[in-house]
Amino acid sequence: MKYLLCGLSILSLTACSVDVSDPQTAGDDFTALEQVNAETPPPDQLQGVWRSRGYGWIFDIDETGITQYQHAGEFCFEAPEISLQLTDTLALPYQYYRLGRSPDQAILQLLPEDTEIHIERMDDLPAHCLAETASDKSAVFEYFATLIGLHYAFFEERNIDWFARVRATRESLNGVQSDVELFALLSGMIDGFSDSHTKLIAVIDDELNRQQDGLGETLPAVRDQGIEMPWLIDIFTTLQQDILDAGSQHTANDRILWGTIDDGRVGYIQLLVMGGFSGTDIGAPEFREDEFAVFDDVMDAALTAMSGSEYVIVDLSNNRGGYDAISRRLASRFTDEVFAAYTTQVPGSGVPARARYIEPSEGVRYTGPVVLMTSDVTVSGGEIATLSLRQLENVTHVGGITRGSFSTVLSKPLPNGWVAELSNEVFAAPDGSAYEEVGIAPEHPFRVFPSDHLMGGHAAAIDWILQSYPFSAEPGE
Repeated sequence: MKYLLCGLSILSLTACSVDVSDPQTAGDDFTALEQVNAETPPPDQLQGVWRSRGYGWIFDIDETGITQYQHAGEFCFEAPEISLQLTDTLALPYQYYRLGRSPDQAILQLLPEDTEIHIERMDDLPAHCLAETASDKSAVFEYFATLIGLHYAFFEERNIDWFARVRATRESLNGVQSDVELFALLSGMIDGFSDSHTKLIAVIDDELNRQQDGLGETLPAVRDQGIEMPWLIDIFTTLQQDILDAGSQHTANDRILWGTIDDGRVGYIQLLVMGGFSGTDIGAPEFREDEFAVFDDVMDAALTAMSGSEYVIVDLSNNRGGYDAISRRLASRFTDEVFAAYTTQVPGSGVPARARYIEPSEGVRYTGPVVLMTSDVTVSGGEIATLSLRQLENVTHVGGITRGSFSTVLSKPLPNGWVAELSNEVFAAPDGSAYEEVGIAPEHPFRVFPSDHLMGGHAAAIDWILQSYPFSAEPGE
């Protein structure tokens, strides 16, 4: 049974930040990237038992491949099969590696240029990793409490006393009599995190259950009214019928809309998500190349059409996240110079912060004025694009404060086959500023989706830009 966890059918990658990074790697301490597959088994230097620095994994590598264990405190187990069906990130095996100059250090990656998982050699696989793991309510509770305590990165920023929550909830555990009650108990522990990357996902009696908050104000409003799909359709229909010039393109698997306004005077590009453009399955070997190819073709066509425009609107106001590589690839279209975009770090891992630099695209670029529009819907990969674009002098940021959930999602199966997801990475601007929880505030703030004007707010926001550019004052709320 396969479940779609990340939103609407046209938004299958929403709020799922997957880091397919540019090739800024760990430097000369590691060899070039190699792949493990059926034809190429792990080399002798990679075989053995390894512990990840951060992330909570142990890897047992031999000539047959890589076995991954979930590790937290006294717990160590392979992911239950049912959990692999609940999120794509668990279904992907680690098959890329870089060997360290030291025989006790290496790096694993899911995909080429992906997040680097630094690993260090262990003497042996802990014996309890091979023992049967309890999956009763006490084991599930204790593992859930332990892994979030170890790996969640933003307790202070979100004003959460996790260990007080654990103590209070443990007192109620004895009264739990069913999976439904256990799910409610664990859900209550993460209720109020206000982090859309922190979730509990379970299948109970063939029904998908999901605890998640931190969705801002707009998405809960349209969902409570049951109008999310009509709302999205209205935004795109209004753009194509009333705002954009003839010939606009809704393309890339319905995830990108681009065109011009006022007979080409203004360019317009909206991305709903950062990926899913090609329709290629995320586990397919050609996935990355197919995604890049479609995105590059669209951007080449769009920016060619906008080459003479006075300015270009990059609309991320409904962007639900996706692949970080696309976020950076987008920013690379609006610069002539290499620039520092942001840094990433996993607190407590001992691995230094990694600086992310963006080089100018080899494709068509537009380096004139850019107006970047965001809202409280903008999240994850959309926020990473926002953070990157704001480092460019030709970009002016307008609209609403972004949602404030940046981290690549860390997906962790529970012993009973449920899945917890959480934020374990800190993204920061080159000056060290981090925007987790608070979001990124625009230079010219206004509500893109006012609560009393949800269906027409977006068109009014575009009209404000057209009437106000070049900006001389901030609009009212």
